[in-house]
Amino acid sequence: MKLVAPLRAFGRADLALAGGKGANLGELVRAGFPVPDGFVVTTYAGELSDEVSEAITDAYARLGGGPVAVRSSATAEDLPGAAFAGQQDTYLNVVGIADLLDAVRRCWGSLWTDRAVAYRARLGIGDVGVRMAVVVQRMVEAEVAGVMFTADPVSGDRTRLVVDASSGLGEAVVSGLVTPDHYVVDGRGRVGFTPGRREVVIRSAAGGGVVRESSGRLPDAAGGGGGREGVGKVERLPDAVVAELARLGRDVAAHFGRPQDIEWAYAGGRLHLLQARPMTALPPPPVGHLNPIQRRIATVLMEYLPERPYPIDMSTWIPYGPAGLMRNVLGSFGVRRAFDGFLEEEDEVVYRLLPPVPRPGLGVLAAPFRVLAKALRYDPARWTEDRRFRDYLAAVEALRGRDLQGMSWAELLRVPRQALALVSPVADLRVDYLPGTGLALLRLLAVVRVLGRRELFADLLHGARTRTTDTNRALEGLAEVARRTRAFEVEPMPEEFLEALEGFLDEYGHRETSSPILVTPPTWVDAPEVVLGLVRVLASDAPTPKEGDDALGRLLAHPLLRGKGRRARVTRWVEAARAGIAFREDSHFSFMMPQPVLRRSLLELGRRLRDAGALAAPEDVFHLRLEEIEDVTTLRGADVGRLRETVTRRALKREELAGVRLIDPAAIFPPAETGDALLTGAPAGGGSVTGPVKVIATPAEFGRLAAGDVLVCPYTNPSWTPLFQHAAAVVVDTGGAASHAAIVAREYGIPAVMGTGTGTSALQDGQLVTVNGDTGTVTSAVSGAVSGAASGAASGAASGAASGAETGAETGAETGTVAGAS
Repeated sequence: MKLVAPLRAFGRADLALAGGKGANLGELVRAGFPVPDGFVVTTYAGELSDEVSEAITDAYARLGGGPVAVRSSATAEDLPGAAFAGQQDTYLNVVGIADLLDAVRRCWGSLWTDRAVAYRARLGIGDVGVRMAVVVQRMVEAEVAGVMFTADPVSGDRTRLVVDASSGLGEAVVSGLVTPDHYVVDGRGRVGFTPGRREVVIRSAAGGGVVRESSGRLPDAAGGGGGREGVGKVERLPDAVVAELARLGRDVAAHFGRPQDIEWAYAGGRLHLLQARPMTALPPPPVGHLNPIQRRIATVLMEYLPERPYPIDMSTWIPYGPAGLMRNVLGSFGVRRAFDGFLEEEDEVVYRLLPPVPRPGLGVLAAPFRVLAKALRYDPARWTEDRRFRDYLAAVEALRGRDLQGMSWAELLRVPRQALALVSPVADLRVDYLPGTGLALLRLLAVVRVLGRRELFADLLHGARTRTTDTNRALEGLAEVARRTRAFEVEPMPEEFLEALEGFLDEYGHRETSSPILVTPPTWVDAPEVVLGLVRVLASDAPTPKEGDDALGRLLAHPLLRGKGRRARVTRWVEAARAGIAFREDSHFSFMMPQPVLRRSLLELGRRLRDAGALAAPEDVFHLRLEEIEDVTTLRGADVGRLRETVTRRALKREELAGVRLIDPAAIFPPAETGDALLTGAPAGGGSVTGPVKVIATPAEFGRLAAGDVLVCPYTNPSWTPLFQHAAAVVVDTGGAASHAAIVAREYGIPAVMGTGTGTSALQDGQLVTVNGDTGTVTSAVSGAVSGAASGAASGAASGAASGAETGAETGAETGTVAGAS
């Protein structure tokens, strides 16, 4: 139980003894990096007893007794996911044993400052078990100092190093007191330089402590590259020093196996590394160029991933749910690597989205014959008569009826796999019936193009009755009950309304609130407040009947379709295409039925693990993979401690990534010339309308939408579509002309602009805008100007998107590939 030991006595495994800073610096010393000599007052020295004071005094004497830097080193800092930058204390130019002992005491005390306690609370790090060590190092009287990131903290590019530097001690840079010189070193060693202002310089004061001086540096005529007389006279670092600093940075990152945030100092012609910790909140590396197929897939995946998947998602519903289903469908027709590995993990947490590149295999050669054979055998209009579907419904109902709370641990552990096994028959149904859907859509598309009525294609598909339209009608019926019983005006809610709500949830409660490919977000039955928010919006006033659009009648009025036989044939083809659309929607509706059972079984497992002390809350089970839960044979002993440590580590990493996007939207929706437009995106039709913006970020906010608002949201799925009958228009960050939102918006006759990328951040509540669903632009209602360049670009993008994705966001890739193979 050492109270004090040299830095070289510690390595990265000694976090509990030396704290994060001490463990990392000791690791650097052991590896031969230029770190100022020093020692660590370990976490065992929690009180400043005579024994501790004597140990510190002896170590200080061995160091030479000169000026030192004294740095806090808590066991919960300088970790992946928890930098604790600036949260605890550092004291520079400490001179003499009395001041050193006082600085150590104050470092210990900084563990309990309000800011440090609040930071730990935000990260979910409990105060129990957090301890403080203190690092004492020889003071480096820096001529120039600063911070180096071994990856670009803005773009995430791992080939670029970013260095901020200024005169004097690095405290001026890390505390933000100066506009530093800025260096960027690319992968080839080329250096970009932007001069700073060096407004102040921090230097060591005689007798201890530091002083802050005005630099006296003034910008030259070129904007600051020169420099005048004054304290901050040192100019740009020599290229050789920058190159050596970059080499050290890359070596440190390679040694620790991840990008590093490094404090450094340059003095007497030498570089010194003062601190190294993992970079936190680092964006994923740029994805580079995406081909059109990748961009198409990415728009689907972005719409389906409004939040970062948990490990439990990665080991359950993502590989077995809709994403896995699409992979299996495409694989059955010879397309490999579709929806494989599109989510990458770092520290066992999903880190970035990388759109896959599907590859045709040998099976593609036989695909046309398989597609034709299945299209002739399996009629999408009759899929619900298939015995496999009836057996599936019975199996789902049986699993739904089981008492999870009454099961033993061993029985409960089997339920998630049983729920996942249920979805396989639906994948088989998709394989068999999608060819008929694809051929029906291609046939209709060919007809309207030959007749010169391509613009009618989407409208011709609106007549299909689907489970989504059934859901919306049921919601309108529930809203009518709410109006009649004044359900939102009285307490408690009337029994008639509550019974109607229960019946609705029994039929439609398995619908997702945010994503069909994740199990962690609740479904409607698990979050009835989402349904109540929808009903509140719909019940606010009576719905305005939408005028029907007889697209079929307009098509049949074509001069070439005057003959009775031709009209009948085209009508059958339209009905077949509508049946295909209904199959796509309804099979998705049915496919989601096991998801609530799966989610409830996981939460019941989480509840029991919480009761055993492994988790703080049942929902913490989402940080585990299914196979890790299945390995728990007993709810006591080592298993409990192991799971608790795993959950804490992953929760910390997830919190670190809270503000980091899975993928930069600019990689999917390349910036276009916007002219006077606030936003551009894919036009989804519906004309033009002006109204106030209402940003709805999550389903929990549904009740905030008022009639006539422009709905601005990050994504949509079928659970959002009832809002469309009250919205004036819809603007979505993700999706394309064939997404759920676009299809339903056209049905409701409201303008829609999809794939804006930044709509939810660029627009604010109450802002008056004009949404043009034909040009894909959102403009300020004050100026009303629309950029012709943006309009043309957006229209061209939409027309290209429409050609292969009319079946919608979920199965656009499936149907497009299947139909293309035919």
